[in-house]
Amino acid sequence: MKLFDAPSADGVWHRCHLLPEADPAREIRDAAVVVEHGRIAWLGAESALPAAYRSLPHHDADGAWITPGLVDCHTHLVYGGQRADEFAMRLSGAGYEEIARAGGGIVSTVRATREADEATLFAQAAARLEPLLAEGVTAIEIKSGYGLTLEAERKQLRVARQLGKAYGVSVHTTFLGAHALPPEYAGRADDYIDLVCNTMLPALAAEKLVDAVDAFCEGIGFSIAQTTRVFEAATRHGLPVKLHAEQLSNLGGAALAARYKGLSADHLEHLDEAGVAAMAEAGTVAVLLPGAYYFLRDTNLPPLALLRQYGVPMAISTDHNPGTSPTTSLLLMMNMGCTLFRMTVPEVLAGVTTHAARALGAADRHGLLAVGRAADFALWQVASSAELAYWFGRNPCAAVVRQGRVFRNGDRR
Repeated sequence: MKLFDAPSADGVWHRCHLLPEADPAREIRDAAVVVEHGRIAWLGAESALPAAYRSLPHHDADGAWITPGLVDCHTHLVYGGQRADEFAMRLSGAGYEEIARAGGGIVSTVRATREADEATLFAQAAARLEPLLAEGVTAIEIKSGYGLTLEAERKQLRVARQLGKAYGVSVHTTFLGAHALPPEYAGRADDYIDLVCNTMLPALAAEKLVDAVDAFCEGIGFSIAQTTRVFEAATRHGLPVKLHAEQLSNLGGAALAARYKGLSADHLEHLDEAGVAAMAEAGTVAVLLPGAYYFLRDTNLPPLALLRQYGVPMAISTDHNPGTSPTTSLLLMMNMGCTLFRMTVPEVLAGVTTHAARALGAADRHGLLAVGRAADFALWQVASSAELAYWFGRNPCAAVVRQGRVFRNGDRR
């Protein structure tokens, strides 16, 4: 169901239990939420509902738990094609070079993305977005990075914006031109970074297609020096930065992101204490991506104890992408955060709400329920909020309110 087809959420949502800050320690049982003109006008115990609201239309929540809408703060949702055949080749013993010779790897996604028109990219991305929306996602980050030319990066970002308008989901776009070296720039990484900084970013920023700037700082990606150039260009355009950092090795990317007051540093399997301390001082969010950890059969855990010790906020996200995390379930990532990373239920709940919103630079708009905020929330048919992280392969979301509109699961999406 698209935004313009969905009914209004205005009225009193009653017979519910509330987690307004997604914190099990601060629940409100037997609660009500009042929505007026698409915004939250009041929330609290139903017995305290002000008389002025009692005559409004009522929505029966049927005992559901209501949480803030979930936030998926790291995705690569818009791209052409898929890479299931490459996955099968790896399982049969093929190595990176053999897959590359067969046309696989990121080059295949770049080729498919460049060849697809906007309508095709929209249709493919919509099929990936819809399961996330059905699980209560009301805000999502979508990166570019599979075009690697100005025209193709623009196409990805335009489609991301179109998805937000069509589905009534808050889409935050991130320019990831420094994702990989395109084939035509083989051996000329610095020249490609020139293109990213001096041509792509200025044009896309001028077109209002970019909310943040990212890079892949890694031995198989871009160096600290090259990433610094990207961050300097972002700063010139008044755009916040984030970074794929310390996934495969420790190059000091997280500390670099922190120096630029980065919104987040993401992956972090090889993060050291110096990087953690820098993130803590800068207020940079650690975005943990258990889907990629699982899919790549990684064994090096992010330093959860250090992140907790230094008080670094931890978000959880799908990292949806065709090569290393082809998942469309944020609930599954919550479960994996608990089972693989040994996070607690309160940590993963905060990780897909308050901390994920902060990783988007949108803590003032998403991640908690409060008077005056947009009516973005999810209704869950569960007996305990722990069930959101407990189940995998089951979606207990009964309905989602996005931008003041009601989307009930079971409706055709």
